[in-house]
Amino acid sequence: MKFLFFILALTSFLFAQPEVPTLKQWANDYTNILSSKQLEVLNHRLKTFEDSTTNQLVMLMIATLNDYPVEYYSHEVAQKNKIGTEENNNGALLFIAKNDKKLRIEVGYGLEGALPDALASSIIRNVIVPHFKKNDFYAGITAGIDVIISAIAGEYRAEKDVSEDDEEAPFISIIIMIIFGILMFIFRGRGRGRRGGLIYLGGLGGRRGGFSSGGFGGFSGGGGSFGGGGASGSW
Repeated sequence: MKFLFFILALTSFLFAQPEVPTLKQWANDYTNILSSKQLEVLNHRLKTFEDSTTNQLVMLMIATLNDYPVEYYSHEVAQKNKIGTEENNNGALLFIAKNDKKLRIEVGYGLEGALPDALASSIIRNVIVPHFKKNDFYAGITAGIDVIISAIAGEYRAEKDVSEDDEEAPFISIIIMIIFGILMFIFRGRGRGRRGGLIYLGGLGGRRGGFSSGGFGGFSGGGGSFGGGGASGSW
């Protein structure tokens, strides 16, 4: 699985890439769906988690990926912002593309044992998505953050086992994306975008970075690395 992710990363330049932001807070909403008070509560929760464990859990919600693969984008956000410490690679990212109805939990190397792919998939399907289907994003994000924190602490287990079909779905998606990348490479000469085929699109919506008051400083990554661990979902 990790090898296939690496292959996909090599072809990512073929896709139109939305802007990858530099995150200033633990909870970042570029859609203006969450209120300032809600962001304050989320940031306090995530900062407290980091202060007590050194683990860094960050949330980012944007409007749209403009058809860019969610796996690429969330990995690039996590890597650019170096979520987690350099020593332990103990970072995780909860990413949501609201208008696309897609989300992903990206897991750093050091947390893959506590938060394996199957468990991340279960959290998305059983904890977060039911709230998102009701357009209650704050409840879904809050529940997701609470359960991810519990899972990292070893206090949460999947509500039910992931079926064989669910386990095969990420592999099938990767194969489809590889085929798509090959087709784009074949026809690339017919209409190459600027910057060698990489087209920078907006897609972030509003510019509310998150929390800006309350007596403590902003988020700063600690040098963590990611290798493609985690799970994606939709609603």
